[in-house]
Amino acid sequence: MTLNEGAMKCADVLAANAGPWRCAVSMVGGARIIDCGGAVAGGLQAGLQMARVCMAGLADVTLQAGADGPLIQVMSDDPIRACLAAQYAGWQIQVGKFFAMGSGPMRAAAGREALFDHIPGREQPPCAVGVLETRKHPTEEVVAYIVGSLPGTAEKLTLLVAPASSMAGTIQVVARSLETALHKLHELKFDLRQVVSGYGVAPLPPIAADEGKAIGWTNDAILYGGRVVLWVRADDEILDQVGPKVPSSASPDYGAPFAEIFRRYQGDFYKIDPLLFSPAAVEFRNLKTGKVHAFGRTDPDLLRRSFGA
Repeated sequence: MTLNEGAMKCADVLAANAGPWRCAVSMVGGARIIDCGGAVAGGLQAGLQMARVCMAGLADVTLQAGADGPLIQVMSDDPIRACLAAQYAGWQIQVGKFFAMGSGPMRAAAGREALFDHIPGREQPPCAVGVLETRKHPTEEVVAYIVGSLPGTAEKLTLLVAPASSMAGTIQVVARSLETALHKLHELKFDLRQVVSGYGVAPLPPIAADEGKAIGWTNDAILYGGRVVLWVRADDEILDQVGPKVPSSASPDYGAPFAEIFRRYQGDFYKIDPLLFSPAAVEFRNLKTGKVHAFGRTDPDLLRRSFGA
């Protein structure tokens, strides 16, 4: 089964439960649009299923109880394809005044990102599924642009929509704790073929009233509260070398709520150190030697400062 077929099965479950999960299904330009929090309320179930769609059904995503509130937990035995080939928000979709970060396995169908030169995932599936972080529904022009980048037709395209400032949108963003660790490892030139399985957990922040604050809170949840465990088969010496560079604390931009960091760079997201975007704590469990390598730590005080608790 391709990544997109796996995601389509998850999307069909979401569409079938649109009523009780407070979502809405419509057609635009021949594509199916599932609104999970744009013009509708959405909710917890919609957010969890949205995250599963993002990861092409290759990860278990659940809501767990934490000491200071709910946590979003993710685990996968196929983490590279689930997180990097599917979940990673690597497609900037801009058509006229419409802009959204695109994630989900439709990226693997398009296969245009340089990332796919280094990981498995490029495919020519019979359908395509994507997730757009936006409050606006994609127009027919947006659908046509996406379809034009894919090996398929609009009738076989499903797009999920929700902004970060919604229940579902917040959940699907915070469900990226494992993804951020793997992407950081890729940036550090670590051989991702050595990663066998992955687990990530991060606190679920309050639902912000505006998109700017939501982006700040969801980033802080991972940067200062995210914990990831990776089962690997690697040399201990390599893990000792790369490990200290993986947690968010390795970045010079670490140490302030994301909203403050964002203002420091005059709202230019791309001026922020890209190596900041990783979980607070990362642990490698080496299946080759049995040794555990742990790096970084969470910062509950900074999280409370960020969330206003």
